[in-house]
Amino acid sequence: MDWLTANQLSELRYSAEDLATLRRLGEHRGKQELSVRQRPEVLESLRTVAVVESSESSNRLEGIEAPKARIEALVLHDTRPVNRSEQEIAGYRDGLNLIHELAREMALTPNVILQLHGTIYHHLPQEGGRWKMTDNEIVERGPGDKIVRVRFVPVSAVATPGYMDLLARRYRELLAEGGHEALVLIPAFILDFLCIHPFTDGNGRLARLLTLLLLYRAGYEVGRYISLERLFETTRVGYYETLEASSQEWKEGQHDPLPWVRYFWGVLLRAYGEFEERVGAIGTGRGSKTQQVRAAVGRRITPFAISQLHRECPGVSKEMIRRVLRQMRDEGLLVVEGRGPGARWKKVETVGG
Repeated sequence: MDWLTANQLSELRYSAEDLATLRRLGEHRGKQELSVRQRPEVLESLRTVAVVESSESSNRLEGIEAPKARIEALVLHDTRPVNRSEQEIAGYRDGLNLIHELAREMALTPNVILQLHGTIYHHLPQEGGRWKMTDNEIVERGPGDKIVRVRFVPVSAVATPGYMDLLARRYRELLAEGGHEALVLIPAFILDFLCIHPFTDGNGRLARLLTLLLLYRAGYEVGRYISLERLFETTRVGYYETLEASSQEWKEGQHDPLPWVRYFWGVLLRAYGEFEERVGAIGTGRGSKTQQVRAAVGRRITPFAISQLHRECPGVSKEMIRRVLRQMRDEGLLVVEGRGPGARWKKVETVGG
């Protein structure tokens, strides 16, 4: 079993820019710890927004969608799901909650991975928490759900348990040895996990939950406050292209993990930049309220209600938010559909898309 990225990490060569990126991420982690200690009350609103966005974006990456109001009801109020899409979203919510609460106690083992998979399938009729029973393929689909091409052929079903045992064990060993940076080991693990593709379904969503778990355990907790899943979705072309590039010749042990690793670091840098900007604005009053609202609008992917922005900008009144939205509408940046509490605002570039 010499395919795993973990077995070739010592051969990777990092550029000066790569090393500078790792230093910057380490500095961001230190600032994050200070913010959490000094302003814990400020972070609750960020945490609420992040869990909704994470549940929404991670599922939407897999083509699973539901109305925003229903997603908020499912995630924030533990509403009972009424169809398959809602069952998938509720399962991801449960996985997020488990990691948020128990990450420090959840050492990476095959059993923990199976437990998480069972959690995201808890509301679905089919059983989760079992390795795949038949071989699968990673494919690209076109119109009518027709397979356009096979992107990758993962490990066979019969070999999967052995590979997953080895992958988890190698990760723990390399982390304990201390010879490799956690921010190299984590994306390397995720790359191998997706190349093994150990489940019949749910591999992408589980990979994103495992990303959070491993980052939390390494002290990088920005995903509690800024949705990494949203950032993966907004850069979905890079997400899929770098994964595909780094998986080429994986079975021969000749693949290059660095495209994916560098993309992964870039997402973390964006998350920390957003975190520091928002904590600074909310916690100290720096930055005008208009700027806070405009920044919140800029982060939106789908149509949104004023109440959603109000949660994201807790120091700004709803009337102020309305004023900024009307201004952005007059500038041609937004349009509004509907009236009253049911009104939804859209960025102009998303209209008709």
